[in-house]
Amino acid sequence: MTLDTGERGASRPVVALAAVLGVACVVGGAVWLPLAAARQEELATPVLVELFTSEGCSSCPPADALLMRFEAEQPVPGAQIIGLSEHVDYWDGLGWSDPFSSTAFTERQEVYRRALGEPVNYTPQIVVDGRTALVGSLEADARRAIAQAAASPKAEIRLQWVGAMASDVLTIRTRIGSLPALRDGVIAELWLAVTETGLATNVLRGENARRRLRHTAVTRRLERVEEFPALMQRPYEADIAVPLKPNWNRDQLRVVGFIQEAASRNVLGVAQISLVP
Repeated sequence: MTLDTGERGASRPVVALAAVLGVACVVGGAVWLPLAAARQEELATPVLVELFTSEGCSSCPPADALLMRFEAEQPVPGAQIIGLSEHVDYWDGLGWSDPFSSTAFTERQEVYRRALGEPVNYTPQIVVDGRTALVGSLEADARRAIAQAAASPKAEIRLQWVGAMASDVLTIRTRIGSLPALRDGVIAELWLAVTETGLATNVLRGENARRRLRHTAVTRRLERVEEFPALMQRPYEADIAVPLKPNWNRDQLRVVGFIQEAASRNVLGVAQISLVP
């Protein structure tokens, strides 16, 4: 599955294996820089927080604001919150067509509904590490779920960008050293997302008419890159070419890599890297 929400268009990625010199790196979401904040992030456990939202939903702006605050303040001790804002499309016919929406996000939410035993899909909804679903504006519940997820064993995953940053194709070197202990026969998937922060829309119609809505970590591209068995024979490493749309603000882009069980949808590990050195 590949999703690209450039201007509601799509392009397919190219996956290549290459050895090129890198200039920045993260381990579990922490950038290798000689800064106190970076050292603190190295000690925190990355947790993936997915927000299913829509600009057509009047209950969603508080959840969007909560995800922004989570990313900015990192309020859960021992956890590094990594957000993905995924705009579903089932609100689009009810007065306002969300420019960031995609059927692929609606389908992803449905996969979670089945895996987690939820009765219906709804917005806003937060899914924490693929394990816990809750109403996206419930801060106390979200904090508890994030703290619990941070206590789980995590995969070793590293992301590193290589090559020229000015290019319209970014190469991300992805390395997985090990996975947590899994049952025999379990398949794990590697996903790569491109997110953009600092986005805002003046909504003209629908439930949020005449409001200016702000978003963080809007998922511009989401790609399932690879699958591996529970027992990895050797570390995985690949250079993955990720096309970037010209209208995406490079200063606000991040690449998020995460490993997820194919059946249960549990997230086994996550890391992110900014495109700003």
